[in-house]
Amino acid sequence: MPHQTIDLKIDERGVAYLHMARAEKHNALSARMLDELTDAACDLDGRAEVRAVVLGGRGASFCAGADLGWMRDNLARGREERIAESRRFSKLLRAFDGISKLLVARVHGPAYAGGAGLVAVCDIAIGAREARFSLTETRLGLAPANIAPAIIARIGAHNARRCMLNAHFFNGDEAAALGLLDKSVPANELDAAVESEIAELLQCAPGAVATSKQLIKRVAANQADEDACAELLAEIWEREEAKEGIAAFFEKRPAKWMQGK
Repeated sequence: MPHQTIDLKIDERGVAYLHMARAEKHNALSARMLDELTDAACDLDGRAEVRAVVLGGRGASFCAGADLGWMRDNLARGREERIAESRRFSKLLRAFDGISKLLVARVHGPAYAGGAGLVAVCDIAIGAREARFSLTETRLGLAPANIAPAIIARIGAHNARRCMLNAHFFNGDEAAALGLLDKSVPANELDAAVESEIAELLQCAPGAVATSKQLIKRVAANQADEDACAELLAEIWEREEAKEGIAAFFEKRPAKWMQGK
């Protein structure tokens, strides 16, 4: 079925450019968009040719948060229906957080509420200095419950208090200082900054990248101690990627997965 709320293109390098495409609605997250983004993330995760995913938005905004129509409809829903709708967004965040490829956010414009949550689950987030950010939920009498785990994991509890409690608006430079962005650049340098991250990624072994992402999660969750990490490294040495990478180093040639060399 053709996408209605997103567009997706994969270039010859295996870099997927996934855009939210409701420009007229500032890429507000409707139920359909949530489902289409989740399906795209799951599809890309299973495609061996895909090396990295760049998440962006069409039009003036990155993502304005939840669709107002969806929020209005939620008022009429019962408790169980509201929980089910919330889980729809949680499923998307888990899909993005769990994707085995490098996931890069390209934030060119406003990223509010759930939009900021999407930024938080990306591996690397690059934004324009002119971009605007806010966790706006408290202005509507709500709380950022769905995105709280991602936001707090990204910027810490102290900075989360700064952002969540008064719906503070801030620009790209402050987002970088808080840790929501990894880098803030002038708008005309945004694409080059994203491509710099991608170029570095394309020199790395895909399987090693996926393993490293899982390793970070396990260590952060206290699920892998020193012994477990030592066992993992011993197992990694037996993989074909490791054999190829070490051989390429000593033979002074590019490894098979390297591009642009």
